[in-house]
Amino acid sequence: MSSMLRQGLCISRGILVASHFRLSPTDIRTPLYLTQMKHTPVQYRALPVRMMGTSAGTGSFGPMSLILLIVPIGTFCLGTWQVQRRKWKLNLIAELKAKTTVPPIDLPQEFAELEDLEYQQVRLTGNFDHSKEIFLGPRPLLVGGDVHEAGSGLISSGQSGYLVITPFKLIDRDLTVLINRGWVSRKQKDPATRINGQVEGLMELTAVVRKTENRVPFMPKNTKTSTVFTYRDVPAMASMLGTAPVFLDAVDTIPGGPRGAQTRVTMRNEHLSYILTWYTLSLATSYMWYRRFIVGKILM
Repeated sequence: MSSMLRQGLCISRGILVASHFRLSPTDIRTPLYLTQMKHTPVQYRALPVRMMGTSAGTGSFGPMSLILLIVPIGTFCLGTWQVQRRKWKLNLIAELKAKTTVPPIDLPQEFAELEDLEYQQVRLTGNFDHSKEIFLGPRPLLVGGDVHEAGSGLISSGQSGYLVITPFKLIDRDLTVLINRGWVSRKQKDPATRINGQVEGLMELTAVVRKTENRVPFMPKNTKTSTVFTYRDVPAMASMLGTAPVFLDAVDTIPGGPRGAQTRVTMRNEHLSYILTWYTLSLATSYMWYRRFIVGKILM
């Protein structure tokens, strides 16, 4: 090499300072070189420093920024959807409660008419056949159309029980329907423990029309030979007892018998918590996206 380049680097307040001077290989060996080095001022050249970073904050957005933008937009849409679902659920609950307060009508002659009459009260006259009693449960006790506080859990031995389902032969036509007479505790499942409630003879009832229900996940299946049903499978109950596929909840309680008015008119409504969750996620991810791709700062 004909010359040697020596540089000193100094970084101060974002400025890269470089000092340089050229030396001959022969000059380094001479005493004159050492003397000149003591008296020759060093020349410095200031060089601009290019800040290290990404394209964030420069106004240009790459594919990754657009992909990540889907998160706040998607969670916002989910929150808005839950708002609409909550309105629908509240209207449905109000509609169900309104149906239960409508004056009772006579039981329609055609079964097809019952499809649009769920939660409608109907009047009927006939007599019970207590020899074909079956059960639906375990179920908690309902008070005022909702789960009683003391029996909110199905495992609670004190308040967990069964709904008593009994065939009811109508007097005005050759038809037998299923009547949910009400709730009894586990200790009263045996009819012998509630003899006074096993009334005989002609009776006038007011009952609420109910439809069959599907088995929810993880719920045990109904056993064909068992008199205890885990969910309200109206066709299976009717087939076992030889009745029409009509299921009604008795409104009144017979003294000494099952506790009536076991129609649940409330529904799960957890949409408000979902709304708060999705909107919070949308707000948080929007702020993170703004700091990352607009301001250019990465949150640590």
